[in-house]
Amino acid sequence: MGAYEYELIKGDENGIREPSNNNKATFLKTTKKEEEDPEDDDEFADMELGSGAGAPLQIPPPPSTAAAALANAAVERIPPPKRRLVSLDVFRGTTVALMILVDDAGGILPAINHSPWNGATLADFVMPFFLFIVGVSLGLTYKKLSSRGVATQKAVLRALKLLIVGLFLQGGYFHGINNLTYGVDLDKIRWMGVLQRIAISYLLAALCEIWFKNDDDVSCGFSMLKKYRYQWLVAIILTTIYMALLYGLYVPDWEYQIPSESSSIAPKTFSVKCGVRGDTGPSCNAVGMIDRRVFGIQHLYKRPVYARTKECSINSPNYGPLPPDAPSWCQAPFDPEGLLSTVMAVVTCLIGLHFGHVMVYFKDHKDRIVQWMIPSFCLVVLGFSLETFGLHVNKVLYSLSYTCVTAGAAGILFAGTYVLVDIYGYRRPTMVMEWMGINALMIYILLACNVVPVLLQGFYWKKPQNNILSLIGIGS
Repeated sequence: MGAYEYELIKGDENGIREPSNNNKATFLKTTKKEEEDPEDDDEFADMELGSGAGAPLQIPPPPSTAAAALANAAVERIPPPKRRLVSLDVFRGTTVALMILVDDAGGILPAINHSPWNGATLADFVMPFFLFIVGVSLGLTYKKLSSRGVATQKAVLRALKLLIVGLFLQGGYFHGINNLTYGVDLDKIRWMGVLQRIAISYLLAALCEIWFKNDDDVSCGFSMLKKYRYQWLVAIILTTIYMALLYGLYVPDWEYQIPSESSSIAPKTFSVKCGVRGDTGPSCNAVGMIDRRVFGIQHLYKRPVYARTKECSINSPNYGPLPPDAPSWCQAPFDPEGLLSTVMAVVTCLIGLHFGHVMVYFKDHKDRIVQWMIPSFCLVVLGFSLETFGLHVNKVLYSLSYTCVTAGAAGILFAGTYVLVDIYGYRRPTMVMEWMGINALMIYILLACNVVPVLLQGFYWKKPQNNILSLIGIGS
């Protein structure tokens, strides 16, 4: 796995690596070490443990001799070892585990699978959690900058690399365990996807962190908001653009085709009646219309989540045969990671960026928890309030209420993980999650993108259909 793959989802945030023993809180203080390359990924928030159980060994005062004084000075010049913010790794690993759970068990337990349209289930929190984590990592990555130009070049390069990986893994090259072929028709390649959305959000949030911050000192929460006021202005502008397009664009009638199994039979054409503004249903929303206009309907996701609604499936909330009176849009492609919805994904990343700033500028545990929990609860309350007024929580559209609820939930879970792991030192119960967090992108590629199943299907007996997966009942 390349360094860029490891960094973009995992981050390189430094922080506490060794929490205190005996469940005692430790105290953090920033070091005065000068960074040779501040925008290097390995240069994040350098911290060391202060007094308390588990603190570094205290060297007793040496005898007053010249040799001892020189030795003591040499020891003091040794920079402290870099330590990671373990809670962020654990939170990332928990998100990866949640992703695997909902992907594998979602078909069996519809309650945790993606919501067919409005509402949010356990699966609908995975993407916002990843974006929130990217934002927190960026807040630690670009704490100090010696060259904004160099940092910008690195951010653009990483985003491009992740974008290319996403196109390869999610553009259609791997057809899945039920299709033993591979390769992608460029006329049908899917341009957007999970990794593509993370790449776009990462790039825009990184550029905001590099260019849109002042040199003001931070002494309290208000001064921190003032220092990063242009980043919040970007978030407000993006939200305004999203809301204006979602509720202001006129969506005309449109049509699509379903290819026939036989090449001699012409494709079947379906017409969808719209002619409305501000609709947030599956068929006539501005999110889908923009993707159809920009990418072309043949480049969108072929198995939309709304195919599991009651209107489109007799087995709802699972996929199933169409009801006799199914509407015409049920089989139409729709991308859950479309262009307009990605605008609000960037906002989630910017919210995570604020939480990273709290980690950098507030050194007391209590201050950090307060600065995290207050906006988190406010976001959750705002999200449910918007739901009450008709702005439904919707993952596919990435609605404003969905952004608030999921970002607030991410903040609460991250703060809880920080208390559990970095303050009270519960490391052993979370070691597996920590390892998964460090190797998040590798696990995502191997499991969620079906790389491992596709590799296993390469071993078969006489016919490709007699592969290892089919022997254990997968993909048969």
